[in-house]
Amino acid sequence: MPTVILLDVSLSMTRPVQLLEGIETTRKQLAITGINAFLDHLSIHSKLEFIALMAFSSLYEEKCSFTRDYNAIKSELKNIDDYDKTCIETALHGVNHMILTEWGNNTACQIILITDGSTGIGSKSLKESLSTLNQRNGGLPFPLPFPFPAKIHVVCISAANEPNFIKSKSLYQRLIDLSGYDGSIHVPDNLQSESNIVNLFQKLAEEMYTSFKGVLKCGNLESKIILSPTPVAYTKVTDFNTQTYNVSNLIDVCGFISVADIGSPMAVSRHLILPAGILQKPDASSNEIDLTDENSVDEGSTPSFCVLLHGALKVENMAALVSVGDNWFGFVYSWADSKKKSNLMLTILTPGSDVIPWLGDLNELGTADMFPADQLGTFPLRPNEKRSYSQNGVVWIRQAGLQSDIQKILRHARKLPEKTQQFYKELNRLRKAAISLGFQDLLSGLARIFERECLQLPETAHPDCSVQLQHAADMLRKPQNRDIKSMLMPLQTNYNSA
Repeated sequence: MPTVILLDVSLSMTRPVQLLEGIETTRKQLAITGINAFLDHLSIHSKLEFIALMAFSSLYEEKCSFTRDYNAIKSELKNIDDYDKTCIETALHGVNHMILTEWGNNTACQIILITDGSTGIGSKSLKESLSTLNQRNGGLPFPLPFPFPAKIHVVCISAANEPNFIKSKSLYQRLIDLSGYDGSIHVPDNLQSESNIVNLFQKLAEEMYTSFKGVLKCGNLESKIILSPTPVAYTKVTDFNTQTYNVSNLIDVCGFISVADIGSPMAVSRHLILPAGILQKPDASSNEIDLTDENSVDEGSTPSFCVLLHGALKVENMAALVSVGDNWFGFVYSWADSKKKSNLMLTILTPGSDVIPWLGDLNELGTADMFPADQLGTFPLRPNEKRSYSQNGVVWIRQAGLQSDIQKILRHARKLPEKTQQFYKELNRLRKAAISLGFQDLLSGLARIFERECLQLPETAHPDCSVQLQHAADMLRKPQNRDIKSMLMPLQTNYNSA
């Protein structure tokens, strides 16, 4: 999950701090020490995370764009200057622009705001920004909530009992609430201990980047895996309730299907599948396994189901349908980001078994040998329900559209009884549209048109023509036929009963 480190470099961050060892340092230097510890933790446990660095005071500056080269960020930290006063709103505008430019509005991101508890002074202070949140007519709107999913974590390099932090804590919480996602506020136990700062940032890294460790299984074959980025819980909101789904630790292969048949269904998230190294603890009685130690075994000489599955899917151009939870599915497939390198990927679909219309109910899929040859179906499946676009919709934006529909009905009327079915089909179509739009006067007007047509029919007209027109006019005037569900049916006569 991409992360922006937002470092306050205002003058208040240069305030001195006397450490327990008798060494004098600044809050800014403590923050840099904590960021280095944070990056060291990621370089060991979460090497694939993209991190960006932005410094801010009354303005913001992008010091390092999103990268996996954490040493580049550490180098930038050595060259950060001090500036004027704190303006958090300006910094959030910078974060908004930075993430939208790099990732768009669909990628979930995390923001670490590192400051000293000061929220600024004057019109650009956080207190003033939040108080004028809904009073900005034509001006620059407040950046929260972001147009993309984002969690905000606030780290205050201050003591918990400092007046600045006590006053600012509620404002920081308001920022987190405005973001719409669960965030956190952190403060060190002891500001005068550098080790406490390091522990604080390491704990934050552990909370933000908990690796997903699970098992990929197919029959009797299985492999311990790590998913990157870590899947998050999915909340499905319906009209009357909400339901939260969590990805299971067991990802079970249900079957295989051609990549061409899958197409591009809507997905919740996509993840890289990495085989986990296995290391048995020195204590023989312990059953715990370390899944993150890459040096524990020689991966080249150890059989891996992940490697087998990846190679098979790549060669056959197939994907594996997997179960990631209760009535929740996904696809495992080979994806190449270059001509020479490919990766095993997991796409998690929205919860449910009917989320891909052209494949039908995923619970009902089976192998070809389960059915006779004459009963084998092909994809895509035809839906059972009638398509909403199978008939042309009624469009009456202009007067000509309504006139055209009425004239079409009258053309069918003059050719009765041969066009009886077409006449009533078009009449019911127009009647439903009129009722839906509340255009009740149209039905009365159409009845009068039918009666006038009866009087103007030529002598050569079929007798059933006038009978059906009068019948349709009478039916249009009946109150019970103003129900949109009712249908006007032809009058059975000696002319059309045969």
